Amino acid sequence: MRIHVSFIDRVGITQEVLALLGARNLNLDAVEMVPPNVYIDAPELSSQVLDELRGALLGIRGVQAVTVVDILPGQRRHLQLEALLAAMTDPVLALDSAGHVLLANPALVALYGHQPEGQSVAELFAEPALLDALLEHGFRLPLREVTLDGQTLLLDATPITDAGALLTLYPPNRMGERLAALHHDHAEGFDSLLGESPAIRHLKARAQRVATLDAPLLIQGETGTGKELVARACHAISSRHNAPFLALNCAALPENLAESELFGYAPGAFTGAQRGGKPGLMELANQGTVFLDEIGEMSPYLQAKLLRFLNDGSFRRVGGDREVKVNVRILSATHRNLETMVTEGSFREDLFYRLNVLNLDVPPLRERGQDILLLARYFMQQACAQIQRPVCRLAPGTYPALLGNRWPGNVRQLQNVIFRAAAICDSSLVDIGDLDIAGTSVARQSEGEILSLEQAVDGFERELLEKLYVNYPSSRQLAARLQTSHTAIANRLRKYGIPGER
Repeated sequence: MRIHVSFIDRVGITQEVLALLGARNLNLDAVEMVPPNVYIDAPELSSQVLDELRGALLGIRGVQAVTVVDILPGQRRHLQLEALLAAMTDPVLALDSAGHVLLANPALVALYGHQPEGQSVAELFAEPALLDALLEHGFRLPLREVTLDGQTLLLDATPITDAGALLTLYPPNRMGERLAALHHDHAEGFDSLLGESPAIRHLKARAQRVATLDAPLLIQGETGTGKELVARACHAISSRHNAPFLALNCAALPENLAESELFGYAPGAFTGAQRGGKPGLMELANQGTVFLDEIGEMSPYLQAKLLRFLNDGSFRRVGGDREVKVNVRILSATHRNLETMVTEGSFREDLFYRLNVLNLDVPPLRERGQDILLLARYFMQQACAQIQRPVCRLAPGTYPALLGNRWPGNVRQLQNVIFRAAAICDSSLVDIGDLDIAGTSVARQSEGEILSLEQAVDGFERELLEKLYVNYPSSRQLAARLQTSHTAIANRLRKYGIPGER
């Protein structure tokens, strides 16, 4: 039986309570003091004996009540902690201040094979330097890679004030799931592809067929058409939808950085490398999908490494000598003509055929005329919500300009135009004068006057920059206005000779 004795706190009152029970030769399994309360677990205490003792206990000066409880507070907390740890799917360790294991949850025991209680972290992970680092930094360490029973894991340390730390171990793809969730700001599946035009209906119908096939998929289309949205939609309805979706823009990083981002690196691979090494997107996305955007910009060396990975699913980290094998589906995208690049020798023919098992062509916005106003209204609502202003709408006078524009930058350009209009318009009605395209002669040229897409884009950029430079007369101001990098704007100003002779 377990009892709760509440009292007015005074020196020696607990000893008097326990002495009274001891006089009856009752064994006490547990005693918990939480002044002004004492909780006692006495298995041999019966209801009859308690009735006999109750009067004596209440006779002790200061004792106010004696009640029966089902469990002691400390026991309840211990059961709750065990239930919490058991519910955690990731392996968890509780350490004391010297770095020895106090407690391990069932997931850790299942992974390790037995309870590691009492073991040092250095012994558990066969890495003395890890214990030294934990103690030196007060159990505050950036996420690092460790090996437990031959399995590579990521260790996350959380210090507990004056009591040690909690270590959580993640398989690389669990971190990939977190990264994917962090960037998950879009509608699920093909709901994210807005439009009712025949071109977009055809794309959705074909995409829904190829999305469920577990083979490489090449997505082609002009810049700004929404190729990544298509890739995410295909992942969302595939058999891998519960695993990570991670993306890499092959044009955004130099070759060495792109390689380490994609394939990870081994400990000491290069100066400044994270201690303990780092998994790349391939490992983080294991069982899921890796999306390679602008695949046409990938260097010949990385093309060869990617081809080897596609052949057998294995690779070596940068600076590593161990083969890593994962199971990911590769989706790739490009605005370039890869077949022409193969003919010119700038893209590997064997890699092209490995990537082009399945393919999709995303139509440009100019072929989706009836979707333009639908998209513009959606982007307007989105922009108003983002900049926290009352909802505004497009005046009918804007429709001819929106529908008549060639939109060389496609959906992305339309979204940017609408966002700028929502940001600068003082009225709840956005009119033709609020749209940057209103006076854009290049956008209104007939198709016969435009020699190429590049010419149209250049003309649009030049006119926009010349117009805005009047009010933002420096590359840094202009970059801030257009929400892009200073380097990108500086390069374009030099390219178009802006501001020109004065």
